[in-house]
Order: sequence, then C-alpha cells, then structure tokens
Amino acid sequence: MMTKYNFDQKIERKNTNCLKYDFAVERHRPADVLPFWVADMDFAVPPEVIDELVKRSRHGIFGYTDIKEDYFLTLKEWFARQHAWQLKDKSLVITPGVVFAICAAIRAFTKENDAVLIQRPVYYPFSLSIEQNNRRLINNPLVLRAGRYEIDFVDFEQKIIENKVKLFILCNPHNPVGRVWTREELTRLGDICAKHDVLVVADEIHEEFTRQGYNHLVFADLKPEYALRTITCTAPSKTFNLAGLQISNIFIENDSLKRSFVNAMDQAGYSQPNTLGIFACQAAYTYGGEWLEQLKAYLKNNLQKAKYFLAENLPEVKLIEPEGTYLLWLDFRALQLKDEEIERKIVEEAGIWLDGGLMFGPEGAGFQRINSACPWSTLEEGLQRLHKAFK
Repeated sequence: MMTKYNFDQKIERKNTNCLKYDFAVERHRPADVLPFWVADMDFAVPPEVIDELVKRSRHGIFGYTDIKEDYFLTLKEWFARQHAWQLKDKSLVITPGVVFAICAAIRAFTKENDAVLIQRPVYYPFSLSIEQNNRRLINNPLVLRAGRYEIDFVDFEQKIIENKVKLFILCNPHNPVGRVWTREELTRLGDICAKHDVLVVADEIHEEFTRQGYNHLVFADLKPEYALRTITCTAPSKTFNLAGLQISNIFIENDSLKRSFVNAMDQAGYSQPNTLGIFACQAAYTYGGEWLEQLKAYLKNNLQKAKYFLAENLPEVKLIEPEGTYLLWLDFRALQLKDEEIERKIVEEAGIWLDGGLMFGPEGAGFQRINSACPWSTLEEGLQRLHKAFK
C-alpha cells in the first residue's frame, strides 16, 4: 500500500534534551543504552502541525494565550467523528497534562486519608498521585486468565464498600496491559460506582490506539448518570506525539464538579495553557486524520512483526495480546528469573531500556513494557538484542 508518510525514517533525537534518549546516565542507565521505555513516539508529527508551529513562532511573541470558541469546535468535531461522542458546551477544562488533571481531581474530590481505587498493574503515576497527596491507595488487581486481563468485579465492589472509596481512576485503553474495556465491563464498573456514589476519573489518553475489532467507548457517554460523575481526561500528546507541548483536554459535564476541579487548579497556580500547545492541538485534530490512520497501520505492522520475532526466537517470553495502545506487555515469568536478574540482563547484556513490570505494581512482577512506536528497524534491533541476552 502506498503511504504518504515515511514512518521508517529514523530521526536523531539525541542531544535535543530528549527525556527518552538524553537522560540515561541521570537515570542510572548506560549512556549508550537503546531506549524503549517512556511512552512517546520516534515519529515526526503531521507536517501541518509543524507548519502551524513555525507560523506561530515566526510571529515572535509568546505572551499569555487562551482558547477561543473555534478550539472547542475543533475538539467537538474530532470526538464526534472519531468516537461518536457529542461534547457538551462549557464542559472543557485545559490542563498541562493528564497526570496534573488526576492530581487536581484527587485534591478536589477527596480529603487526606480518603481512599482512591486503581486497578494494578497500571500506569505508575496513578499510585504516585494518590500517595503523594496523602490519600489511601486501594487496589483492585486485574486478573490474568489465559493470556487476557479481566476485572474482578466482586473484589471491586467489596473494596469500595470496605474502604469507603470516594474516587476511582479508570485506565481505558489500559496501560500497560493493553485492554480495551467492553461496554459490558464499563457498565458493570459504572453501575457499581453509581450505586456507591464513587466519582470516576477516566484516563482515556490512548483512546485513538485501538486495534481492528476493538472499539474505544467513552465511559462518560455510556449513561447520563456516568457523565454526571466523571472527569474524562484526553490529550493529543499520545495520538500526535505532542507531550512536550503540555496540553490536555479534560471534560466535566457536572457544573458543580467542574467548579471544584477548577478551584483545585487555581490552588496549584495554573491558569493559561501553553501557547504553542493550543495551536498544535488544533492543527493536529483538524488536519491529522490521514496521518493517524497511516500511523496505526504502521504500528499494526510493527506488532505483527514483533509477535513473529518473539514466537520464533524467544518463545518463553509471551506477548500479552494488546487490544489497544502502542505499548507491548511482555511476560518473562517462564524464564523463572527474579526481576532484578531480568532487569540486569536487559540493561547490561541487551543494552536496552524497558519499563520493568514492578513499576506498575506488585502484579507486574516478571513483566516488562516495551514501546513499539518507533521505526521497525529500531524495534527490530531492540528485539535482536533481547534475543541475544536471553537465548
């Protein structure tokens, strides 16, 4: 298939103050390690986004900037087209990131020592956000059955009752296990939360990355009662590789919840968004549809090649079949090695940098997360190094 964009192109990221490539030594890794850890992509953004950033930069003034109505209309068109979700007017709040929004929600809707529920193994800033704000972390562990993660709904409700949980942080699509939760699963979660008056922070930042046959469902859109108790967190940062521009779009339909959330942001001292982030987001959502579709096709191909490579060369390392995200969750447990030894071999013998499973909670023991959003030649080199270390 002819493609307009060259995702095979390698772009040098070293010596650009890149967190992924330039901070290995500061993070206690060898300087020449090949990184697959942090969840950004090694692909250039859509050219229209670059053009918009160049245009705004040439203007030469980077003063305080805010959004106009056309920004919200751009988001409204994008989410209607991509997810059949009709955004409600005046529901938008801009934050510099989804983790910032999660922390703001924790401070807005809970008090110190209140219980906040998560589902490990899960994106590790969830745990940090809860603990660093002096809340009690309550875990409803996901259950791995026949190579697929499931929710223990009995435990979910029991934990809410026993701990008087006030807030639940939902990850959908789930990072790192790659699940795209079904309508039935989300409805069961939502009904339990409604029954026990639990608010929901829905981290849906990976929403654009679902594989064929899987459909991302906006949690707040499933039932009107869910919308009134949900803080929906979205961003163009994963979709279009814009994390460094610090722009996230948070949607809160309940006016009272929105006021409390904004008040928590005010207390943190945040007001106007990143000037270039505004224009990059709007350009990406306006012009980036074709780029995104070709990117998803490329990532699908990367996944198929990685699956074949592992099956042929490292059959003991099992890939948990992802339904969404570009992050691959690898199960090393059949090798019967301790996590410290797995980590040592990966860093010292393979010379690559992954995210160790324990970062995502004790349930991640024996697992590693690898980022597949890079040219295939880069990913292939990482897999070859992994094979050499563990063969």
